[in-house]
Amino acid sequence: MPPHSPDIDEPAGDPAARRSADRGPRPKKLATIARHGRLKRSSPVATGLKILASTLAVALVSGGIVAGIALWDVAATVKPGVALVDAQGETVTDLPAIGAYPGGVNLLIVGSDSREGQDERFIDPEVEATGNLNDVTMLVHISEDHSNATVVSFPRDMFVSIPSCPDPAGGSFDSMSRQKINTSLSYGGLACTALTVSQLTGLEIPFAAEVQFSGVMAMSTALGGVTVCVADPIEDEYTNTFLSAGEHTLEGYEALQFLRTRHGVGDGSDLSRISNQQVFLSAMMQQVKSAETLTNPAILYSLAKAAAQNMQLSDSLTSLDTMIAIAMTLREVDLSNIAFVQYPNEAVEGGVEPIDDAATALFAALANDQPIQLTGATGAGAVANPADPAPADPAEGADAGADPAATAPPADATDTSAGAVVLPSSVQGQTADQRTCSRGRTLEDQ
Repeated sequence: MPPHSPDIDEPAGDPAARRSADRGPRPKKLATIARHGRLKRSSPVATGLKILASTLAVALVSGGIVAGIALWDVAATVKPGVALVDAQGETVTDLPAIGAYPGGVNLLIVGSDSREGQDERFIDPEVEATGNLNDVTMLVHISEDHSNATVVSFPRDMFVSIPSCPDPAGGSFDSMSRQKINTSLSYGGLACTALTVSQLTGLEIPFAAEVQFSGVMAMSTALGGVTVCVADPIEDEYTNTFLSAGEHTLEGYEALQFLRTRHGVGDGSDLSRISNQQVFLSAMMQQVKSAETLTNPAILYSLAKAAAQNMQLSDSLTSLDTMIAIAMTLREVDLSNIAFVQYPNEAVEGGVEPIDDAATALFAALANDQPIQLTGATGAGAVANPADPAPADPAEGADAGADPAATAPPADATDTSAGAVVLPSSVQGQTADQRTCSRGRTLEDQ
């Protein structure tokens, strides 16, 4: 089983002694970006959007009036943005339109484990509140021609170097040569995590968003739920997730707990959780595409409102037209050209560390806007849908416990005649058109 640090996102409750033994020492929490309420009416962003909404409402008939009211409502909920900085410490500004962005779109999505301001189900008065760690870190890359997209998940227990980050209270924090990537949010907030991922991947990150538990619940509900396939029963008493084999439509609290479970899938590691999350993301994209969700104004409005109310956005994302433009850009990408991958890693004491050759191949492809071809397994938390005929897919039947090097092609990625970069098998994941199921894990196996 790959090593992992204890879950800090597991709610209190039985068995308390077991969870207490699992937890290790926590890094010291430094100052983070403060949470804020709704924008005041004097905010330039909100004011400008409300003026636009008012103009539309006056100029257009009934349907336009509704759209104007919707824009006004969403604008009122947008929180103050976070200023991102580049490697030289300069604020990221003057961003071009999304379709013209050179080298494609790079959007960082961070899932925080903080309990601050969250649903009472995640708060136990007898347990000391956790810090603000980025236990989910995903980088979304959309190619400049909108022909392909890649979503890279970074294992929370991966050791990386953290650069000097701006202190929201003023000044800056010192750089660190070796820390787990999920501590970057606690050291310098969203801007620090963006800098850390940028340094690790070599990609500039002009857009970033931080979402907490309530945000995931709200957005899954706005979609009307997501139907996932479970190959084997999932039993996890930490997240109270118990799902039988078969299909389940999950939304709100149930969807969040499914995404959080690791004890109930694969080998119980965070790496299994990543592949289980990719089952959910692929199912969600298939559902969104088939239902033409991105052409439905009511659903788009619900998603935008859920994001505005529950996410901390970078300054570059506080504009509604930018958020919608990114969603519309994804609409153009075929499911077979959307890849969900796990940052290539190998086990070390206390966590995992990057596999440099494989990572270099992956991010060189993204920097060059080239599509990628996966040869690795789906990961320990996912399997091909058993109801489908046996495909010639390398992920089918992959042994989650096997040594990736045993079947891996040469470390250097190669280009196919179609321009896709064939990645080594240490890069695990799946494309959005693959039908996969969660590989469940019962209490007896834990």
